[in-house]
Amino acid sequence: MESNIKKIGVFTSGGDAPGMNAAIRAVVRTCIYYKTDVYGIYNGYLGMINGDISEMGARSVSKILERGGTILKSARSKGFMTKEGRQKAYENLKAKKIDALVAIGGNGTFAGAHLFYKEYGIPTLCIPGTIDNDLSGTDYTIGYDTATNTAVEAIDKIRDTALSHNRLFFVEVMGRDSGDIAMNSGIAGGAVAILVPEQKMSTDELIAKLDVGAHNNKTSSLVIVAEGGKSGSAMEIARKVNEKIDYYDTKVTILGHLQRGGVPTCFDRVLASKLGVGAVEGLLKGEKDKMAGIIHRKLVYSSLEKVLDTPRDTEEEALRIAKILSI
Repeated sequence: MESNIKKIGVFTSGGDAPGMNAAIRAVVRTCIYYKTDVYGIYNGYLGMINGDISEMGARSVSKILERGGTILKSARSKGFMTKEGRQKAYENLKAKKIDALVAIGGNGTFAGAHLFYKEYGIPTLCIPGTIDNDLSGTDYTIGYDTATNTAVEAIDKIRDTALSHNRLFFVEVMGRDSGDIAMNSGIAGGAVAILVPEQKMSTDELIAKLDVGAHNNKTSSLVIVAEGGKSGSAMEIARKVNEKIDYYDTKVTILGHLQRGGVPTCFDRVLASKLGVGAVEGLLKGEKDKMAGIIHRKLVYSSLEKVLDTPRDTEEEALRIAKILSI
């Protein structure tokens, strides 16, 4: 594959997601396959500013497929939000003669990469790594499948104790702007109601759902709440419900960062591997300022501007199915 690109830098930024290591591995080994030098940039944009950059080889990424988190580490960087910080990052990349970048992360990572490209013109391809599954331009993001399975495992265990004590559990899952984890873990976990950022459910509507279950001799219930839901946090919703009904002993469980860790699923490892290969091959073919994604099982490249400006569609069908099955 003929290309003017000789050295590629790879980094992870923002919240970690299971499968990021598989993506790093794919980027490194694809670069080596195409006889392109590859450098790991540690701690995201912060490491770019601080010059924390090292050359990587095939053995640098051995035995990391099954590891959660990211071997390149991740960090927030206020410095990269300034012109001076980005200038320093550019100088460090030039000192290493890095002439292209692969950025693995979510919205914030992509916004930084897009701005950096506009200012300095370094060809950049992004890989969607976020458990929220909240990016357009791809059917799934790296880490989403693992996080959802982690949530379902926890919900199954919570249901056991709910059944034993005739309790109503409010389980809060991650998803600041996207309800995908809540919707799918709620369906898989048999929730009576699912509260997501895309739709608002009033306290009265929720109580009406709980009343139907109580009248049908339902002795325990689970309500799944996305952390960014318009109806409020799980704690807030539980308090409002408690003020109006007394036929359940109510408890709240917040899963939190439990969902970020753990062994990535087969799906996330394969997705990350495909996107890692696609990102490097895209750069070598001349793609830049884009995100590599998978839509209908095919690799696609979407402009970062479009990805950042286009909200992801709400999965209305999942909400409809959840409603039917919650009686």
